[in-house]
Amino acid sequence: MVTQCPIQPNATFSYRFNLTGQEGTLWWHSHVSSLRATLHGVIIIRPKSGAYPFRKPDMEVPVIIGEWWHKDLTEVDKAYLNSNDNDPAAATINGKLGDLSNCSGKAEDSYVLEVEPGKTYLLRLVNAALYSEYYFRVAGHSFTVVASDANYLRPFSTDVVAVAPGETMDVLMVADAPPCRPYHMVTLAIEAPEPDPQLPLYISRGLVRYKNIDAGGVQCGSNQGAVMPDMPDHHDTTTTFYFHGNLTGAAPGHPLLPRVRGHVDERLYIALGQGSVCRGNRTSCKRGGSTESMLVAYMNNVSFHLPDKLALLEARYRGDASLSMVEELPSRPPRAFNYTDPALIPVAPGGKEEAIEPTRKATTARRFRYNATVEVVFQSTAMMQSDSNPMHLHGHDFFVLAQGHGNYDAARDVRIYNLVDPPVKNTVHVPRLGWAAIRFVADNPGSWFLHCHFEYHIAPGMATVVVVDNGPTPETTLPPPPTDLPKCSKLQE
Repeated sequence: MVTQCPIQPNATFSYRFNLTGQEGTLWWHSHVSSLRATLHGVIIIRPKSGAYPFRKPDMEVPVIIGEWWHKDLTEVDKAYLNSNDNDPAAATINGKLGDLSNCSGKAEDSYVLEVEPGKTYLLRLVNAALYSEYYFRVAGHSFTVVASDANYLRPFSTDVVAVAPGETMDVLMVADAPPCRPYHMVTLAIEAPEPDPQLPLYISRGLVRYKNIDAGGVQCGSNQGAVMPDMPDHHDTTTTFYFHGNLTGAAPGHPLLPRVRGHVDERLYIALGQGSVCRGNRTSCKRGGSTESMLVAYMNNVSFHLPDKLALLEARYRGDASLSMVEELPSRPPRAFNYTDPALIPVAPGGKEEAIEPTRKATTARRFRYNATVEVVFQSTAMMQSDSNPMHLHGHDFFVLAQGHGNYDAARDVRIYNLVDPPVKNTVHVPRLGWAAIRFVADNPGSWFLHCHFEYHIAPGMATVVVVDNGPTPETTLPPPPTDLPKCSKLQE
């Protein structure tokens, strides 16, 4: 465990935290096994003044994109290391399967959003799915994207939104379509094309239905069928690349922006990929899909081992000897190769990936002094798969400076950094076979999880810990743990 041990069955624990400068949509979720698939909720932070930096909506609507599972989620989490048969049954919108699913032998209920002509709706989108990034669209309507991860953006218009696991997007939608018929609201999962392993097609749809039509003097005839939007192809990873590239910050006067424009104290280049370790703690074994080895995910070729006896944050406060087992996350990959070579995707005996497949497991962390400015470049790789990577940092927001396709080249790519109005986020979409650069100020003392938000990446080890030292004042010093902090020793297997 990183920040704390799990809350035990039949027990409670109260969280107390400060909101500092954030307005918009966040979400909370479990961090034990895969339980966040169903154990989650929305946190809405409204302006203290009551005034938004855009037209005040007539109604705010949380829209949670999720998944429906027919499996014990704790068993799913354990099986990531041994099986590929861990797929969800379907996609959902606000917990509804939608009419494209028929688990009970008939079309399932759809989520229905009733709107009034001319009114503006603030849709607070949350991707709570374990497996997929999603496209979101409403037929006959367009959106204005105004915020993400509880930070305002420079508004821009679009008819399709891409939201990765862990991300939130706040979008305005005006009910300005002809009101006499309903319109489908659709979420479609995005996946990398072959030769990546292929998932079932995950799609769910709800309805936007107009009400109080007669009050506007509109006379509708017979019932008309719902309009279906044209969705991007589920293998389309270009639309999401450009969508995320359109995000810019709404406030060039952010207090930390001068810091990230200036001197950078620490730089990390983190390759994100998959590899394998030998079963049974053997030092050598067959690779390339052999049963002698086990698939893992990594950051800079180290697959994260999650402590299970004492949370790292508590161990740090108590000076526990278990910290001696924590290794420093390398600043760069141990060996350079063509990270985005598609020939590395197929897993087979004698495959090109086999020679660079060996990986090791360890509990890693990277320690920063208080108020250090840190740059991290995340590099997606083609190692055994070519998915994008939604990378999430606990305890901090960061500035997303740039993204690109192919291998990152500092001499070339620093020139495209946006240091004028970069978006402020807590989850960055690292594109498929590409890279993303972020900077943050380490101003929140503690031990903070840094991980991919795809469950099939975090569970096998695509994670590390960011440790931030105490500052010079009591307000910038890590407080003692609460007396009712859950204990790991009570965990039941």
